[in-house]
Amino acid sequence: MENTDIDTKGQKPKSNKGLTILLIIVIIGLGATIAVLFSKINQQKVAAQEVQTILEGEKENLQTELTNLIGEYDNLKGNNDTLNKQIGEQQEKIKKLLRYQASNVELIGKYKKELSTLREVLKSYIAQVDSLNTRNQQLVSENVKVKTNLDQARSENTKISQEKDQLNTQVQKAAVITTSNIVITPLDKRGKDASRISKTLKLKVCFTLRENAIAKAGNKDVYIRITNPAGSVIAYSETEVFNFQGQSIVYSAKRQIEYENKDIDVCIFWDNNNQLTVGEYTIDLFTEGNLIGSTKFSMKK
Repeated sequence: MENTDIDTKGQKPKSNKGLTILLIIVIIGLGATIAVLFSKINQQKVAAQEVQTILEGEKENLQTELTNLIGEYDNLKGNNDTLNKQIGEQQEKIKKLLRYQASNVELIGKYKKELSTLREVLKSYIAQVDSLNTRNQQLVSENVKVKTNLDQARSENTKISQEKDQLNTQVQKAAVITTSNIVITPLDKRGKDASRISKTLKLKVCFTLRENAIAKAGNKDVYIRITNPAGSVIAYSETEVFNFQGQSIVYSAKRQIEYENKDIDVCIFWDNNNQLTVGEYTIDLFTEGNLIGSTKFSMKK
């Protein structure tokens, strides 16, 4: 019986050849699959790199915004210590965020959320600063108005004070008693009018103290000063003085009278101790430190 499964020339059976072909096909298919997988992996790597690049870009942008935000907070600082402290606290939060190494979507999202919160806080501080500036402007305006009013009040007070001083001066001047009808009469030893110096023993100085309703009534010392033709005051003693404008000056004679705010006629006598010479004399009258009258007279030989 003839065997049909074996090649008479020593060749392998046909079934082995088919198996080989099948293996080749499988290997080719696996190679193609692996190639596709490598391609996809490379594409994923490229995509991942692109995503990382985008994340890095966002991180840099956020860091720039945070850095700028520190400057914006700085611009809000002023004279308000409480607000400055709050701003400093927010700036510390920003600096802490800048130290984070955000490298994924979750951390970048946290960055953005924190940045949004910080910007909201910044807006509230801006509103506070604007409110404070507005109030400060109002206070400055009010202070200017108050200062103006105070300046006006001071000016008015100064004016009133000056007017009061003037009025007081006027009142003081008005309160000064004046004289009229000053008459100088040389007298001889009999009390009669003397016609010559050699016979003159006394000088009688008569005058009227005028009525003054606002002058102070009461006892008044009235002084006379006789100035000779040489310009010297005739006085009995250098110790007999009275006060005139802050200075002590000598007098020739004096008399105390009772003044009742009405006209009163007064005479003061001065004794001549051979002190009279030919020429023109001046007589001045004083009371309460005020010069109240003056006159001139001449003595003939």
